[in-house]
Amino acid sequence: MLRGEAPSAGGGERRARLVSSGRMPMRRLPVLLIAGGVAFGMGTPAGYTAAPFFSAAPLVAAPFFALRGTVLTALAAVLGEIWVVLYRSGAARDHGESVTETVMVLAVALSALGINRIVRSAGVRPASLEDVSAALQRAVLPTPPERLAGLAIAARYVGARVADRSGGDLYAVQETPHGVRLLVGDVRGKGLDAVRTAVIVIGAFREAAEQERTLGAVAGRLERALRREDGRREGVEQTEGFTTAVLAEIPANGQCVLRVLNRGHPSPLLLTPDGGLRELLPAAPAPPLGLGEMASRPDRPDETFFPAGALLLFFTDGVTGARDLLGRCYNPSGTLRGCRFPGPDVLVDTLVEEVARHTGGASADDMALLAVQRPMGA
Repeated sequence: MLRGEAPSAGGGERRARLVSSGRMPMRRLPVLLIAGGVAFGMGTPAGYTAAPFFSAAPLVAAPFFALRGTVLTALAAVLGEIWVVLYRSGAARDHGESVTETVMVLAVALSALGINRIVRSAGVRPASLEDVSAALQRAVLPTPPERLAGLAIAARYVGARVADRSGGDLYAVQETPHGVRLLVGDVRGKGLDAVRTAVIVIGAFREAAEQERTLGAVAGRLERALRREDGRREGVEQTEGFTTAVLAEIPANGQCVLRVLNRGHPSPLLLTPDGGLRELLPAAPAPPLGLGEMASRPDRPDETFFPAGALLLFFTDGVTGARDLLGRCYNPSGTLRGCRFPGPDVLVDTLVEEVARHTGGASADDMALLAVQRPMGA
């Protein structure tokens, strides 16, 4: 088109069709999420939760639907969660946990209505599907309690500034008959597929952590869950899908022992009260989850001393892969060595600030952090 020439009506129509076709998948997604939540709730044991599906649906609807559509989606999500809870009422399941999940879905649904009002009044729209995947990632990650079995806990998720790098980082903490068990991982790939896999990994961990006697057995359950998911994928994701992960266990008997099983993930750091720092490297390398057939030995966790007052820090490769203007990667060990932190919340907040300072506030990848402190005198 020459300068000063008015755009043709046909060009405007083509752009309108492109915008409309781009929004159609997003308009179908809330329905698919709710249907997926119902199917997931009916087809999995009671230890799995379908709440992330029902929570995600109204959040996706809020930016794209009118208020009426968002209300209907929120109502359908809450009713879907209630239906799944009632369907599973005969299964062995903690009643308090079911109520908590239902309240969480209700709270997210109400939040989605507020988001819809803000978006509509401000005329804001998500730039892309990847922006939505980042929001979903925050929705599906469980927020651990500040205190669990005497341990102080803090977790943070920070989305990437580059939208198409969001999704896939995960963490979970659970008190079990075997002690407090923790999971931090990173799903290969980004976007909605990675978020979906993260939901599957967290759900499998919740059930396995409660039932299995050893961390090796927990890792085996996660491996099988990923293989089932991999079988439903196509192309390169079917043959190369994997999740790096580190599993940890703090026994319930009061001993100052920490067990760590690393499957291809950045090694956690142990910060002692005197400012010391130790990287908990595995005794033998192991492949990520989903690539277990490449392992040269069965999963065996490494044991280490976890003294009172010490802090245990887990993170994903969004931390170690953060680069400054000269291309230098961030080194958390060098930054944290010699430092003392009053609690895990201060530690994770400090690390988030340091990474932002290192990158100039433009992180190219998302990151998840989880910190645990054994209190003094424990």
